[in-house]
Amino acid sequence: MISALTEDAVGVQTGKNLNLTVRKAAMRDIGPLLDLINGYAAKGIMLARTEFELSENVRDFTVLYSGNELLGCGALHFYSPTVGEIRSLAVAEQAKTQGAGRLVVEALVKEAFTYELHAVFAFTYVPGFFQKVGFYEVERGELPLKVWKDCLRCPKFQSCDEIAVLRVLEPDKWTSGLPTFAEPNFYVQLPTVR
Repeated sequence: MISALTEDAVGVQTGKNLNLTVRKAAMRDIGPLLDLINGYAAKGIMLARTEFELSENVRDFTVLYSGNELLGCGALHFYSPTVGEIRSLAVAEQAKTQGAGRLVVEALVKEAFTYELHAVFAFTYVPGFFQKVGFYEVERGELPLKVWKDCLRCPKFQSCDEIAVLRVLEPDKWTSGLPTFAEPNFYVQLPTVR
């Protein structure tokens, strides 16, 4: 999923006197989530989401609030019993460089550990941010299930310019560096920018 973060969104400070709360999203968060995500979608940075989509997937989301103000969000979406995607990662403009992105990603990674996932991946325009929180770049074609689910509806499908990043959570269970899917030699090459 396209990320609305910038590399400078990984500040070490978490904003003094912000009274930050990181929690799982609830139905009452759908309005603010739509505003944040679709604000970036209008700029072509993220995929737009509908109220229906968010209602269906609200359990995937983690939110970061300062009082009643939504500062950031992200979702952990499962693609197999061992691999998940961090997606819909967005930080409000006023919270960038305050560590908000890091807090959301850390919460999602903690959740991935809870579910005993072996790895999480993301698609981003800001690999530097993800590298600072333990991810490394991989070829998009190594993540084949993504193309059939979300990429097909993306307006940038034929000329995808996002960068795939991966964070291995269970190195002892991560064999040959790739997730094990139903058919071991079934990989789909995603389109690349020429």
